[in-house]
Amino acid sequence: MGYHHLALAARDMKAIHEFYEGVMGFELVKVEIGPSPEGGWAKHFFYRMEDDSKFIAFWEMHDMPGTENFETNLSKAAGVPDHINHISFDVKDRADLERRRQRWLDAGLDVLEIDHNWCHSVYTKDPNGNFVEFCLTTGSFSDADREEALRALTAEKPAFSKPPTNIQFHKPAAA
Repeated sequence: MGYHHLALAARDMKAIHEFYEGVMGFELVKVEIGPSPEGGWAKHFFYRMEDDSKFIAFWEMHDMPGTENFETNLSKAAGVPDHINHISFDVKDRADLERRRQRWLDAGLDVLEIDHNWCHSVYTKDPNGNFVEFCLTTGSFSDADREEALRALTAEKPAFSKPPTNIQFHKPAAA
């Protein structure tokens, strides 16, 4: 089972659309428009990520009480460092990961690349200020991995994981 959609508030829907359709390559396929139970109204935009069962969606709110100064960055709203709350999308293979990294760079975005030893990721920020990630699983999981994870649930001072194999910061060519 996977999730159907992730829904987030947006302050600048034009910038969100340019990023998620133009840069990420997700297709805007549906909008729902209607009143809000709290007052005001909203547009709910759905971007197809892969097929008609996987979407990322954004709310554009109008005249809704209490939404005048809302924070769109999930981590900032929660009071934690930016990398804590992030959105991670899967890729099918290494070539797809490299293509996604290059697409971000071509769009003028900074990219962080990390080989986590069991997955390989590239990160940038969306117009809401949220870290977005494309991630390729490169390893497999053993019974020992599960046992370690279960022990970590209650460990007061667990051993640190092996550090990433490689961390790179990529700047766009125009920078």
